[in-house]
This record gives sequence, structure tokens and C-alpha cells, in this order.
Amino acid sequence: MTSQPNPAGKPAPPKANPALKLALEMGPLALFFVTNAKFGIFPATGVLMAGVVIALAASWMLTKRLPVMPVVTAVAVLVFGALTFWFNDEIFIKVKPTIVNSLFGAILLGALWLGKPLLPVVLDSVLQLTDRGWRILTLRWGVFFFILAAINEIVWRNWPTDFWVTFKVFGIMPLTVIFALAQVPLILRHEIKPPEGDGPD
Repeated sequence: MTSQPNPAGKPAPPKANPALKLALEMGPLALFFVTNAKFGIFPATGVLMAGVVIALAASWMLTKRLPVMPVVTAVAVLVFGALTFWFNDEIFIKVKPTIVNSLFGAILLGALWLGKPLLPVVLDSVLQLTDRGWRILTLRWGVFFFILAAINEIVWRNWPTDFWVTFKVFGIMPLTVIFALAQVPLILRHEIKPPEGDGPD
């Protein structure tokens, strides 16, 4: 599948490079961790809420587009962060990862069951895979999101808040990166490569 020229003759919106995307995702979490260590979970929650908004604004200014997953995550942070302050109860920000990951897993697996994999939308169409490849990859990511939700429940229910914050920042991201790297062989097996010579002039 080859890209089509812009009908209006305009260049496609630029995409943030992977390092920048990682920085925009990890920046709010890093601030969350540092603020919690110095001031506690409630100030840290406020910083996280501000951080995700700033990260989305920066992503929009740089690429003129908003990726699906960061938008959903940011909305969840704002909603559950507001509930944390409204009820003066940190449980709301703690269950946010459980609910968001369960939501992602349910949407991916539900759409897969209906025969309409949504992972190409989630990944911003950066991959071109066979139908079988998308089905397998979607199934794996859907199950993985539910595993992350279960891990979050186990951690926040059995360990102190500071440990949960540390695990959220330094545990979930490495697990996700390791899982994503483990999918590379599958992606390479099912990748649809452009025809020879189909490249820039």
C-alpha cells in the first residue's frame, strides 16, 4: 500500500519523532514522580493533570494532530484527577490506570471480535500489516492492556502510595517497551513492504 499525494497539493502534517513522542509521554510522569516524592500525592496529581495538557498542546503545535491514546489517557487523568481533589481521596487517581487499560483492552478485543481491528487507528497507520498480522497484534495488545490493569490493581491495593507511584513511572513503561519489542518478529513476518522502486524520486 503506497501513500497517496495530498489532493490539495499541501504537504502532510509533520510527525513527531519517536524520541520526542516518548519525552511528551514520560515528561508528565516524571514530574508526577518528583512532585510526589517532595510534596505528596495530591500536589503530584495536580502536576500530572497540568502536564498531560501541556504535552497534548505541544504535540498539536509540533504535528498538527493528536494521537488517539494520549488523548484518551489525558481525558482520564483530568477526570480522575478532578475526582481525587473533589472527594479528597487518592483512590481515584490510583484506579485510573486500571480503568483506562481495561477500556483500551475491551475496545481492542471487542472491535476484533466484530471483525474490525482498531489497532491501525491507534498506531496512526505507521505500520502496514496483513489482515492476519493485525488480528494477532490486536489480540496480543488487548490481552496485555488487561494484564496491566490487573497489575495496577495488585500494586495499589497491596503497597504504599509511594511504591505505587514509583512502579507506575518506572515499572509500567519498561514493561510496555519490552512487550512492544517482543512484537517485532510478528510485525516483520506480516509486514507489507512497498514494491521495489516505490520510493521518493
